[in-house]
Amino acid sequence: MQRQQQLVTWLHGHYPNETFTLAPASADASFRRYFRATFAGGNTKIVMDAPPQHEDCAPFLHAGKLFEQAGVHVPHVYAQDLKQGFLLLSDLGDTTYLQALTADNAPQLYGAATDALINIQLASRPDELPLYDEALLRRELDLFPVWYIGRHLGVVLNAKQQAKLEEVYARILANNLAQPRVYVHRDYHSRNLMLTEPNPGIIDFQDAVYGPITYDLASLFKDAYVRWEEPDIMDWLIRYWEKARKAGLPVRADFGEFYRDYEMMGVQRHIKVLGIFARLSHRDGKDGYLKDMPLVMDYLHRACARYIDLKPLLNILDELEQKQPQAGYTF
Repeated sequence: MQRQQQLVTWLHGHYPNETFTLAPASADASFRRYFRATFAGGNTKIVMDAPPQHEDCAPFLHAGKLFEQAGVHVPHVYAQDLKQGFLLLSDLGDTTYLQALTADNAPQLYGAATDALINIQLASRPDELPLYDEALLRRELDLFPVWYIGRHLGVVLNAKQQAKLEEVYARILANNLAQPRVYVHRDYHSRNLMLTEPNPGIIDFQDAVYGPITYDLASLFKDAYVRWEEPDIMDWLIRYWEKARKAGLPVRADFGEFYRDYEMMGVQRHIKVLGIFARLSHRDGKDGYLKDMPLVMDYLHRACARYIDLKPLLNILDELEQKQPQAGYTF
């Protein structure tokens, strides 16, 4: 309550002659919270509460500026207080893609999402965002054996399994690091895209990096929170690839090679996501993410079954399938 009172006092300082009400807008997997300030005339703004001892607003501000300059719809920053950890932002509404998507409107909404993504990628320059380098990609992969296999399943891999996992990790990383680099949102999916005008509104980009060109596509089309049929995904992916080539982005000229890059990037992401979901549950008490594990595992399983380079990981997944801790969380 003290924190919220500080926020109200700060907001009154910017609008001393206006009355407003404050209501929770959303929360995420971090320490950040969001409030919607509604003013007397019905105008609304969003206040981000990011306690500075836990969250640094500077990456959010920098990535937001880059994306805004790229011409995409991100929250505009009206005021900031980094010492207290408060930001005053434009309101992109409360309807996410996850809430809005239907079989009928999906082609249109995903078309808008890939148009925005291409604008972000076209604006890319080195040395603006942290590099999505081997060390970071590797740290993310290591969440899987520690949190998913070790903590969630309670399994210790034997020496042979560890060696096979390392073998596959090396192949995944080699592919990821060979891909052309662009700005990467790093969580470009249905919960972080808002139904707005212009569409989409893009949020939660504070972890943006400079890295593999297929990463955000894997986030978007291999979404942990919504399942689509593979022929639909293939159609949307081809449409992106055609637009990206026309725009001059450095995607592979052969769609089959591009698709393999996308698949290998998705494998890296889903290994990481399983580790993160397990950590959110076991360390942070956020068990809601457990229900999303089966879809993530399904994506991972399907990709590993398609490529001989990933066969050792498929074997490990099959062995782990017998170790599921709770009914209902099977593959």
